[in-house]
Amino acid sequence: MPVTVKHISLWRKEIENQVGTLASTLDPVAKAGANLRVLLGYRYPGNESRAAIELFPVSGTKATAAATEAGLAASSIPTLLVEGDDKPGLGLAIAKAIANAGINMAFFVAQVVGRKYSAVIGFDSDADAKTAAGLIKKATGRKK
Repeated sequence: MPVTVKHISLWRKEIENQVGTLASTLDPVAKAGANLRVLLGYRYPGNESRAAIELFPVSGTKATAAATEAGLAASSIPTLLVEGDDKPGLGLAIAKAIANAGINMAFFVAQVVGRKYSAVIGFDSDADAKTAAGLIKKATGRKK
């Protein structure tokens, strides 16, 4: 599988860090039939009383309504989803390509499951995300 790079919209909710908040946020979204590919739940370093939940995709009338009702909203952070076959040094190649262009990342979350690699990368601007998408494709050997 060649590496794919896709612009996505994470849905996000900032919350008080309490037991069960993730489950109660996901419940209506799951009941609406959303099949999530990305789910992040984390506390803020240095402020453990605050947390955030981010997920993707939210699409369709029912899932969108459920996500909105659960307090989630489309994030304004320009985000890329990178997926493909894993290989040694892939994360480094992506990070170097972006760094060498002088682009700052808001976040970079990556994982490998089996032989498949996926990363969710946030940027400061749409222009940075667009430039990074091309750089990632080039760094991973994908033509366009």
